Amino acid sequence: MATFDTIIKNGMIIDGTRLPRYHADIGIKNGKIAKIGRLQSSDAAKVLDATGLIVAPGAIDLHTHYDAPLHWDPYCSIGSWHGVTSVTIGNCGFGFAPVHAKDVDRSMLSMQRNEAVPYEAMKVSMPFDWETFPQWMDHLDRLPLGINLLNLVPVTPLVSYVMGGWIEAKSRQPNDKEMAEIQRLFHEAMAAGAGGWGAQRLSGEEASVQRDYDGTLMVSDLLSDEFYLAMAKALGEYDRGCIQITQFTKGFEDPEKGPIEDLRSCGRLAELSNRPVLYNAVAVIDAKVNLMRAQLKCLAEHNVKGIPLIGQGVTIRADFRFTFEDWNLFDNVAAWREATLGTVEERKAKLANPTLRQGMRDEYDRTKQPKVLGDMAEFIVTEVARADLREKYEGLSARQIAEREHKHVVDAILDLSVADNLKTEWLTPVRNQSAENCRELLNYPYIAAGISDGGAHMKFQTLGAYPTDLLMWMVREKGYVTLEDAHYHLSYLPAWTAGFKDRGSLREGLAADILVYDLDKLNILPREIVHD
Repeated sequence: MATFDTIIKNGMIIDGTRLPRYHADIGIKNGKIAKIGRLQSSDAAKVLDATGLIVAPGAIDLHTHYDAPLHWDPYCSIGSWHGVTSVTIGNCGFGFAPVHAKDVDRSMLSMQRNEAVPYEAMKVSMPFDWETFPQWMDHLDRLPLGINLLNLVPVTPLVSYVMGGWIEAKSRQPNDKEMAEIQRLFHEAMAAGAGGWGAQRLSGEEASVQRDYDGTLMVSDLLSDEFYLAMAKALGEYDRGCIQITQFTKGFEDPEKGPIEDLRSCGRLAELSNRPVLYNAVAVIDAKVNLMRAQLKCLAEHNVKGIPLIGQGVTIRADFRFTFEDWNLFDNVAAWREATLGTVEERKAKLANPTLRQGMRDEYDRTKQPKVLGDMAEFIVTEVARADLREKYEGLSARQIAEREHKHVVDAILDLSVADNLKTEWLTPVRNQSAENCRELLNYPYIAAGISDGGAHMKFQTLGAYPTDLLMWMVREKGYVTLEDAHYHLSYLPAWTAGFKDRGSLREGLAADILVYDLDKLNILPREIVHD
């Protein structure tokens, strides 16, 4: 009988901990790393020759929304295509448990709007054979998952469940009795295997870029500081788990000072719980590099005191390709939010409405255009569905169309989109092209690489490729980050943050979540739209 199921032979080991690389073999038995060293090929049923290849721990993705998509995509692609072996769900406080039967449809409508997960796919794929969080966990155990899964308790359904529904939960803060029940259910969820809790706090008018299906704020956006401090205390009763929080309460009204106040607020949660808090997000936006530096300084100030405040870095060169059929990240500007609510036909009618259009022009002129995408004038037409319009418009920016047709930039974008039945695809500017700024971000040991948002906004973003992009861009092309540092940010730090004790590095006894790859041949295929 073979000593090992598999031996990975002659690889260059990058163990994830930032220790120097070394050559060795890895023996795998029953899904675990049984031995690292010089091993005999005859001792394994299967041998993988890794000569000239990198052997590293699987990437751990701490910010995904695969809660629904894993029902039709058990491998959580595209993340798994790019080396992700473990994911976290329940992020931003969004999820499906606990849930009363009367709120099932409501929960799917909400996920369709704020994370752009198709309602029809959820409707046919999710049986909702659960009510409580432990029942949800049992349901997940019955799925044929192809990836490791950690579930945070999502704050929005938890609070809504206890308070009798979403409308009531948005109308006031939980009273003492309700707060006691919320914490009881949280403890019940932790006993069932939850890994902490997740929340979104985008409470300002200009901060809330992703709202509920009716355009109102999410439940988690409306909860008080006192609520979150109480939840941090509840997690502090455990020697495991983390808090994930997407917090941007001041929005673009105070883009320099506001995020630092938010970080310090998250630091209080970390101090009170004595558990890692994953703050979302620290982005490399070339036009706002001073904000990134201030955030990094704040993270350092907390961690030097032993307060585990971790930044979720945006380390991928990110742009979006979107159509007005399903785009939902205009919610922080009132006129744009109103015009993009509803079905495709309702959206089309609103976007053509002269009165609404005037409001959108006015807000653009007051520089209140939706900020998440950069300057709308720089949007580029990448695909037009109508054959008679393709040659005229494809490849042009909104600014060029506006100049040629002597119209406002907003009209240039919306006239074409409406004429094309909202199927025109627009490419947004890449806001983080500076490798130097990304190197500065990754120079800090408190930054987890990312951000994928996997499973969300799947019709217009492919950020799940971030592990491959990081290795190609910062390691191979620029040489700004070592492989040791890259896999620390991709695997070891995320594992520590989430509380994984059995994966995230290559050590004997840990799970054999292992990547084997040729750094010189890594590549990302062009994006394509699949109408499935």
